[in-house]
Amino acid sequence: MGEINGIINIYKEKGYTSHDLVMKVRKILWTKKVGHAGTLDPDAEGVMTVCIGKATKVIEYMVEKDKEYVATVKLGVTTDTQDITGKVITECEVPHLDKPHLLEVMNAFMGEYMQMPPMFSAIKINGKKLYELAREGKEIERETRKVYIREIELTKIVSYDEFEIRVVCSKGTYIRTLCHDIGQVLSCGACMKTLLRKRVGRFSLADCIKLEDLSNDKLLSEKLINIEDIFEKYEKIYVDELGEKTLLNGAKINLKNIRNNAIIETSNFYRVYDTTEKFIALYKCIEEEDEKLLKVEKMFI
Repeated sequence: MGEINGIINIYKEKGYTSHDLVMKVRKILWTKKVGHAGTLDPDAEGVMTVCIGKATKVIEYMVEKDKEYVATVKLGVTTDTQDITGKVITECEVPHLDKPHLLEVMNAFMGEYMQMPPMFSAIKINGKKLYELAREGKEIERETRKVYIREIELTKIVSYDEFEIRVVCSKGTYIRTLCHDIGQVLSCGACMKTLLRKRVGRFSLADCIKLEDLSNDKLLSEKLINIEDIFEKYEKIYVDELGEKTLLNGAKINLKNIRNNAIIETSNFYRVYDTTEKFIALYKCIEEEDEKLLKVEKMFI
């Protein structure tokens, strides 16, 4: 298929880490430049956006996107990892699962929510990942972090001690911690039993490709998303020949070197194309000495 530069929405199955998936993609596609936007735990499954080639430069713009999950909450059990795979810390009798009360507890987590990151996480403190410390039997003080729960819905009561929730949340939200915290409020403890990521920004389960299908060039070509499409909300700008020289050097572009009738506003971002209408870079409009200029944000050549 030649050099690959783009984003693939892969269905990560249970049983391996996000890093494992990246290594598998590198091997299948014979390319070193592969990265992912948003980690999934080994036992979690679902949407994993994988960036290939020059597209690895867009990862920082993709991790900001909202994510949607479906999780099964197991009541009466807490673990050191806050999911069912961890070492059991407490076991408690589960009271009658009163649906109105459960909904009230869940809805209390809507909006801004100060969440304590779990010890078993990839967050670094003093240069060391928390899960590395946790495996050494250490627990250190962590600061709560502000996350945002945009939607939380009770989708199914599975049994007297299990129920399923659907959550739409901001980046950095730990669903297993949310499950744990719900259990704390219910006074019986809880952990996460299963997790399915349904969506990351515009990427959904419906658009996923399985790992084993990556070797199918036709299917890969159909599923590969162009770098410029990640910035589809930004207006396109086409430069003239003089502007192209400036563009290819990553320098500031004068508005007089823009060919199309784009409305340029200060602080806005723009997709900038050369004279052959090839996407080259993401630029931002700034003002210098009362003059509007375009300043490079990220080059993609």
